[in-house]
Amino acid sequence: MNATQQPQLPAYDHRPGTGPTLVFLHYWGGSARTWDLVVDRLAGRDVLTADFRGWSRSSSLPGPCTLRRLADDTLDVIADAGVTDYVLVGHSMGGKVAQLIAATRPTGLRGVILVGSGPAKPAAEITPDYREGLSHAYDSDESVAGARDTVLTATELPESVKAQIAADSRAGTDAARMEWPLRGIAEDITGYTRMISVPALVVAGENDHVEPVDVLRDNLVPYLSGADFTVIPDSGHLIPLEAPAELVEAITTFAPVGGARPVR
Repeated sequence: MNATQQPQLPAYDHRPGTGPTLVFLHYWGGSARTWDLVVDRLAGRDVLTADFRGWSRSSSLPGPCTLRRLADDTLDVIADAGVTDYVLVGHSMGGKVAQLIAATRPTGLRGVILVGSGPAKPAAEITPDYREGLSHAYDSDESVAGARDTVLTATELPESVKAQIAADSRAGTDAARMEWPLRGIAEDITGYTRMISVPALVVAGENDHVEPVDVLRDNLVPYLSGADFTVIPDSGHLIPLEAPAELVEAITTFAPVGGARPVR
């Protein structure tokens, strides 16, 4: 947390460097450190990571934890950090938040990178029964391990990373844990996503069972104007942890250091 950060803001870390700044938004159950393996490969780059309201270091902030509240929080964090030239990089739930932010066409936004993102149009599989079951994914250490090992990932991870995923998943408030599965995941934001005017890149994991390749291709890409689409081989849903090197390559190709604007 920056020393001058306002206490009502979500906790964030801003590492100064060469821009445009990469603003990283984490998944449901993640935290700012979800991006550590990515950020570590971006030496010299200006980066900002944050814990969403209700998660990790921001768990003391009150709800509600709606997607729009998270979007407003993110804009407040960006302003507090003094960032004026940036690209949003949103993973899963963070990708849906990024779409809502980009739809407002904020000054300084150059592009959006949507990584295994919640699609603009919810998939047909997101039924009430599915959402109710998902809301219990983080109820216990056992349920977290099951979700991590059989749903969220498709590759073998180091024990330290597995432990991080488990700890972060259990570090959310009830309001934060319930908002996404019971409401946010089912929100149709196609009207907002169509308003995005900056270049966009959609990144999918080849073996992602949460937001499969075909769902992102059919329920997200068509609502973005001329978006690029790339698939990372072998990865499951937790692309920042399963394939950080490949993700960094995609990010830096799309949003190079000092680039005038993201590359289409």
